[in-house]
Amino acid sequence: MTLLRRTVLTGATVACALSLRRAARAEAYPSRPVRLVTGFAPGGPMDIVARILGAALAPRLGQPVLVENRPGAGGNLATEAVAKAAPDGHALLLCGPVNVINAALYERLPFDFARDIAPVAGLVRVPLVMLVHPSVPAATVPAFIAHARSAPRPLAMASAGNGTPQHVAGELFKMMAGVDLLHVPYRGSGPALTDLLGGGAAQVMFDAVPSAIGHVRAGGLRALAVTTAARADALPDTPVLADTLPGYEASSWYGIGAPRGTPVAIVERLNEAINAALADPGVLARFADLGATPMPGPSADLAALLAHEGEKWGRVVRTASVRVN
Repeated sequence: MTLLRRTVLTGATVACALSLRRAARAEAYPSRPVRLVTGFAPGGPMDIVARILGAALAPRLGQPVLVENRPGAGGNLATEAVAKAAPDGHALLLCGPVNVINAALYERLPFDFARDIAPVAGLVRVPLVMLVHPSVPAATVPAFIAHARSAPRPLAMASAGNGTPQHVAGELFKMMAGVDLLHVPYRGSGPALTDLLGGGAAQVMFDAVPSAIGHVRAGGLRALAVTTAARADALPDTPVLADTLPGYEASSWYGIGAPRGTPVAIVERLNEAINAALADPGVLARFADLGATPMPGPSADLAALLAHEGEKWGRVVRTASVRVN
């Protein structure tokens, strides 16, 4: 046997062995319940999306998918927990714009999101909606701007926390509308909505449609506009904010990440299971009712989205001088 032929055969044998090992690892996964970690309190949009996905993934993975809420530090506690977890696919992160926003917002973090979290799959994209309590004397965006400008002191704007998509969307509104609003951060969208519903400390909020739509339909909150370029199917009678502020656009999105170093075979297994869940008619119907548009595709699609959104929101954070209060 020539040296060249022996080298080729040896390389082929090693490649085959590695392929079989990766396949065996993926086949054995998962060996216990999978934790799906989200960085905000129950009741918010991330929690709602996580629970829909968890219920759909469990039968496809053959193990329970447990949603774990770790609110605090604008989602950084959850990200750190997953970044430092064993890279075996049993700890996953429900990520969104907050993760790329935080990279520009915080000077020092105990992790590097781009380095320590591997993209697995995209989930859904959803519009935000501008909400006010019914006691606010404004039924349109122009009326709200006039009311805010004439108020003796700045109206309070609730958000799910510093640097969240809700916060940054509000800061962009303030810049473009030329109004001053007092930002009031909460530990998640759920607590912020509760205060807004009670007509307490907050009068306005930008929130993702999934967590807000039930309150709008019940009449507890008034929707003034959605933040996407086109109207939302879930709120067809609500105008777009760009009708009043041309060029305004913001949306939220969700994806799944895993600790860096998670075997490729496991990432591919998860990606396949998530894409299958997103094709399920029942899951599609639930997301459609919340105004969410599925984003199926390979992990590379999520990686590209993370890069694009990081650049976009980083500019907004710097231009608006967004700070952690």
